[in-house]
Amino acid sequence: MALAAGTRLGTFEITGELGAGGMGEVYRARDTSLKRDVAIKVLPESFVNDASRLARFQREAEVLASLNHPNVAHIHGLERSAGTTALVMELVEGPTLADRIAEGPIAPHEALNIAMQIAAALEAAHVKQIVYRELKPANVRLEPDGTVNVINFGIAKTIEPHALSGPQNPSLTTPPM
Repeated sequence: MALAAGTRLGTFEITGELGAGGMGEVYRARDTSLKRDVAIKVLPESFVNDASRLARFQREAEVLASLNHPNVAHIHGLERSAGTTALVMELVEGPTLADRIAEGPIAPHEALNIAMQIAAALEAAHVKQIVYRELKPANVRLEPDGTVNVINFGIAKTIEPHALSGPQNPSLTTPPM
């Protein structure tokens, strides 16, 4: 659902598009109440009436809300306004790891720093029984201060605690895609 600059979702005003993928469209927006810039993720228009996609979107919000780690982009809330459901998230500035790789070789010390921060984010998710499932350079943002953020938990799955105690395969709380 393409949102034009100036569109309002509750207290958020869209200021531009940041990107789009199969699981959502992401916009830069201004939180007019708290005077800060945020990222707003909405479902693509083709999925706004799909109950399973809306449920998956809700689960993404809940997964993000359960995580509090400096290397995972934070969620600020779930906004429902004018028939649109949107995740309101921390706006992570900086290029993606894919952009950085495209620039050329990464020095070993820089690569190690990036890898350690990604591992720390994944470890934080695993401690909460969350399997990320979409680790790729386009889902890693590199902030100017050197902080690495893992973004896009759209297809992450939570493992049911009882599934971890036995030799059987872990069951996931959501059906497979």
